[in-house]
Amino acid sequence: MADDPRYEAGPEGTRAFVPQTLPPVPPPQLDIATQTLLSEADRSLGRLDMISEVLPDADRFVAMFVKQEAVLSSQIEGTQSSLADVLAAEAGQPELAARDTPDVLNYVAAMNYGIDRVQTLPLSLRLIREIHEVLMEGTRGQHADPGSFRRNQNWIGPERAPITHATFIPPTVPTMNAALGNLEMFLYSADEMPPLVRCAITHAQFETIHPFLDGNGRVGRLFITFQLVELGVLRQPLLYLSHFFKQNRQEYYDRLMQVRLSGDWEQWIGFFLRGVIAVGADAVATARGIVALREQHLRTAGGLSSKYAVPLLDLLYKRPILQINDISEELGCTFAQANGLVSIFEDRRLLSEITGRQRNRTYRFDSYLRLFQSSAVADDDVDAVAVEHTGSSDAI
Repeated sequence: MADDPRYEAGPEGTRAFVPQTLPPVPPPQLDIATQTLLSEADRSLGRLDMISEVLPDADRFVAMFVKQEAVLSSQIEGTQSSLADVLAAEAGQPELAARDTPDVLNYVAAMNYGIDRVQTLPLSLRLIREIHEVLMEGTRGQHADPGSFRRNQNWIGPERAPITHATFIPPTVPTMNAALGNLEMFLYSADEMPPLVRCAITHAQFETIHPFLDGNGRVGRLFITFQLVELGVLRQPLLYLSHFFKQNRQEYYDRLMQVRLSGDWEQWIGFFLRGVIAVGADAVATARGIVALREQHLRTAGGLSSKYAVPLLDLLYKRPILQINDISEELGCTFAQANGLVSIFEDRRLLSEITGRQRNRTYRFDSYLRLFQSSAVADDDVDAVAVEHTGSSDAI
């Protein structure tokens, strides 16, 4: 082990991994195929950036992309919540949501916090800690020192497995601190490295350092979006790679491990770029679907006699799950007017009732939600093969 610079002595006779310093030496050599992927990924983001400009009330739709990303990223960590669960909880209907929905809501809060914070605070270790604190506070991971880098050794392996059975042991705490300092210097550095290559390297390094007791995967995936926005690659945070990572989980792990073991940045960067291309295309299709769906629904609502029809349609894009009282309050109409309009929207298949109750009924804007849910991967499509551990607790 002493002769292998990739490792250092870890607890119980194990070997902890020592990350390379950044930027990589020698720098990644992008062959023609990877350069082609990079060009295609840049074009994909350009199309996404352009279509974001034609979205009506873009902030409202960005919020839906954020929620869907929160669902997919959290599902990678084992949660069962769906987008409908998140919206039901936000609508004040927690009884309609899965039990672990608060974890997903924290992810939404962390994303929104980071998007706002990166406007005034550069990407840094401080921002990483702040995001982690928002992500973990008050959830099942609140025991994992929210907002603090770990002070104990952690490892990745089968649930309840001891460190001697780990599949990956991140650096010891002193080495972790040095690697974090180097990562921050890399974030601040100015060079000619393409932004997407920089994002790929940052994500791989962060996941290798694994600086928190819990939440490393979620923070690392959040950070990709923040970096894309800070680097000016995207004006609106519409690209999220959790869907691609979930679909290709084993290759994701394998590519990261090859970076660690052999410095194979090129294969990892190619994988990352393929993700940007695929997810960018999905996001463009969803954005176009939103525009087309809204035009179709405006024609329907515009043909109704009620003056509240179009305002209700606008409200549904803001709150896809709601009750009649919500409509009455938001639109300033009577309960009877709201109830009558909901009946018409049900007849036109714009709304569906989801509780089966006779009172306090809740309605869902299904056609809109399907635009976001159609690309989601079913929970049983991938298996959770490893969990995070620390020296002071079981699986977290």
